[in-house]
Amino acid sequence: MATKTAPASFNIKAAETSRTVFSDLLVLKRDQSTFCCYDREKIRLALEKAFRSCLAQDEFNLPQSLAEITESLTKDIEQRLEPLARCQLPINVEKIQDLLEEQLMTDGHHRVAKAFILYRQSRAQERSTLSQKSGIRLQITPENFLPLNEQVIASFLVPCVVGLDSVSAQPVVQETLNNIYDGVTVSELYQALIMATRSLIEQEPNYSFVAARLLLTSLKREALGYLDIESYIEPEESYRTAFIRFIEKGVANEILNPELLNFPLKELAESLKIERDDKFQYLGLQTLYDRYFIHYHKTRYELPQVFFMRVAMGLALEEENRLEKTLEFYNLLSSFDFMSSTPTLFNSATTRSQLSSCFLSTVQDNLFDIYGAIRDNAMLSKFAGGLGNDWTNVRGMNAHIKGTNGSSQGVIPFLKVVNDTAIAVNQGGKRKGAVCSYLEAWHRDVEEFLELRKNTGEERRRTHDMNTALWVPDLLMERVRDGAQWTLFSPDETPDLHDLYGLEFKKRYEEYEALAEKGKIKNVRTISAKNLWRKTLGMIFETGHPWITFKDPCNLRSPQQHAGVVHSSNLCTEITLNTSADEIAVCNLGSINLPAHIKDGKIDTTKLKKTVNTAIRMLDNVIDINYYSVEAARNSNMKHRPIGMGLMGFQDALYMMGVPYESAEAITFADTSMELISYYAIEASCDLAQERGAYETFQGSLWSKGIVPLDSLKILADSRRSRDITPNFDSRLDWDMLRERVKKGVRNSNLMAIAPTATIANICGVTQSIEPNYQNLFVKSNLSGEFTVINPYLVDALKEQGLWDQAMLHDLKYYNGQLQEIDRIPSSIKNIFKTAFEIDPKALISAGSRRQKWIDQSQSLNLYISRPSGKLIDEVYQYAWQMALKTTYYCRTLGATDAERSTINDRKLNAVSVNPQASTAACSIDNPDCEACQ
Repeated sequence: MATKTAPASFNIKAAETSRTVFSDLLVLKRDQSTFCCYDREKIRLALEKAFRSCLAQDEFNLPQSLAEITESLTKDIEQRLEPLARCQLPINVEKIQDLLEEQLMTDGHHRVAKAFILYRQSRAQERSTLSQKSGIRLQITPENFLPLNEQVIASFLVPCVVGLDSVSAQPVVQETLNNIYDGVTVSELYQALIMATRSLIEQEPNYSFVAARLLLTSLKREALGYLDIESYIEPEESYRTAFIRFIEKGVANEILNPELLNFPLKELAESLKIERDDKFQYLGLQTLYDRYFIHYHKTRYELPQVFFMRVAMGLALEEENRLEKTLEFYNLLSSFDFMSSTPTLFNSATTRSQLSSCFLSTVQDNLFDIYGAIRDNAMLSKFAGGLGNDWTNVRGMNAHIKGTNGSSQGVIPFLKVVNDTAIAVNQGGKRKGAVCSYLEAWHRDVEEFLELRKNTGEERRRTHDMNTALWVPDLLMERVRDGAQWTLFSPDETPDLHDLYGLEFKKRYEEYEALAEKGKIKNVRTISAKNLWRKTLGMIFETGHPWITFKDPCNLRSPQQHAGVVHSSNLCTEITLNTSADEIAVCNLGSINLPAHIKDGKIDTTKLKKTVNTAIRMLDNVIDINYYSVEAARNSNMKHRPIGMGLMGFQDALYMMGVPYESAEAITFADTSMELISYYAIEASCDLAQERGAYETFQGSLWSKGIVPLDSLKILADSRRSRDITPNFDSRLDWDMLRERVKKGVRNSNLMAIAPTATIANICGVTQSIEPNYQNLFVKSNLSGEFTVINPYLVDALKEQGLWDQAMLHDLKYYNGQLQEIDRIPSSIKNIFKTAFEIDPKALISAGSRRQKWIDQSQSLNLYISRPSGKLIDEVYQYAWQMALKTTYYCRTLGATDAERSTINDRKLNAVSVNPQASTAACSIDNPDCEACQ
């Protein structure tokens, strides 16, 4: 039988109310792919039309009333159909029409039968002519084809444009006709429709929603077919049925946790908010389809709302009231108000539920532990963890090896193995393995470490796929400013330096220098601090690495100083947790969707508090549910229970408020928004501590002393008493009250960290993390392909000014998504929509500093420099240290080339007549005297 797809017009209620044996009889339509329920009224109407066509002739007389004749004929036809109805076998619509002809002839209505036959022939001829005219047929099954023309293609598309402004089916239809062939399959047709729609996103952002709906329709066909859902059921009912079948199939395939079968599945199915599928933009849904949805032998059978419910169920596994908490978690995720991190979305409710994002380890100085750490990297990466390794303990080049009486090659050869392991273990095939190696700036091998990402030199001492980060003590920054010398040590001769920070580090470091001067420490090198700093900045400019992270702020402001030392950050520089030989630090991440909490130009504090409260509970649940592939990670996570709540869409929130990113208002908003999140997060952790108990190592922590993140900033300032530090200490909420609550216990040792959110921001359709908008129009590449991204807020602003047209689109392409050179755009719009490389990097640092005072961990803070120079890069990083940042992430610089402009249809820019609504007159590129056109 032909593959079944749900007809859009089908009404299951009509079938359920039928009182005859025909209530379950299915009719296969002429396209051989879709079904409808048997409807006797359609037969009666067809008969009536045939009789009336003959009644129009005067000599034709009926022996009885028309109603009586059609009713009798209908009953006769149903008698012949009854065996099929009782066997519940579908029947072709053409077969019903054949029976109708035969019955007319049997009952002596020859003229009516002839009229009906002629009518069927004329309709068949019309379809044939239509097929010949289009020259294209849609392959429904290997044997059946349907004529394919504009009207048919539009029927696929029209439901996907309903309710969206400024979109139309017509341009998509025309583009699709240009890219399909005779015999195209249904799946290929959907793909052609999606590709045609994608090409229009740059002209109108709402086409992204159209493409997402087309993809969703295609996904439903794939999922429902695998789950054996009879797709002639009403679409909403088939979706809910698919949820239950999905859980059953997932368990049977040994992918999902069998415990899910003990959830109240019917109640959960009824609670699916199917309309929320319309919130997806194309990039987000395609990303979910390619990388997140559960599949079996590459067949995806998880629908979007089923996906969110599955994640919620996994996070509620150990809740007492599973139904209530599952729905609470589901509503938060499916509304996009909060999104869990990628490992949680990948693995929640599966048989290997590794839900944590980040793992930090300290490598010990012996061969057994070195390769044990590499093995741990492989196991953690297998289940989608991002890795940060601290290698400072490993002895440096030329250090003595007692066991062999030889000399060490240092840390660099081992890092090559780490690099290749990350390539080999690619997170279960879902995304690339990723690791960042950290080295403290006084290590004997630091100069070679800085060169690991260079494209020249000996390949065996290069790691092109591994990230690197420098762990910088305050003392180095002071000596750079003073133009002083800097001494490099091998950690086997200075074993305690790695665990010291602040003034204690400075004192001990100077003692070791004195011993080196006396010749009591042999494996040392003395270099200029400025030269080391310059080389570091030079490598950042050349390779983007190492990232600069600051040891002393991370430790002096850590709530867990009593329980250990922060030796590094993680893969993305936002996690600052203690590590040791016995503990691999773990952090579970999730992010608040900030623009979803903006109402009437300001933060909806009531909604934000509710979101944070639920999100903290979800993150805390991860710790107990989590699958730990390494025992040292379990030990650490259970003792300290750290989590990392962050945010995303900061730039979108500024757009919604009409605030430029580098303005004083934006910096203040960074401060106030993070204070609210911090306050509500700490409060929620206090609530959890009352319910579940404080974390094991709470006593002795800064929390136990009533010290919140803002207070720890003063500890850092005291440590830097000999140097200026310029953080802001302002606050607005009742922190005194919260300090008293904190003393009684919090559930989690660490609570906040702002991750990059690159992928989950795509899912939610917002700008990532705290990033400024990269460009207003660009092509984004990821594992799912290349996607056109255009700033919808800019398009709306230009539409309001009457400035959005084809010439403006060309200008955006020509100027790489930047506005400053486009004369007819008002300055007010230009200021709001500055892109990342047009914003002063010090503004990013200032905003980051305001956030950092509220965060007990750190933030992934990228820096953008459009015209880099050694002096400017130096000023930026010196400013980051001065503003008390804990870490920085990438330093991105512009290349010397422009983006390819292959999608510009002609060579004209601003080629429009004067627009009365524009602030300045537009001009033609042909005018040689126009400075803008030059």
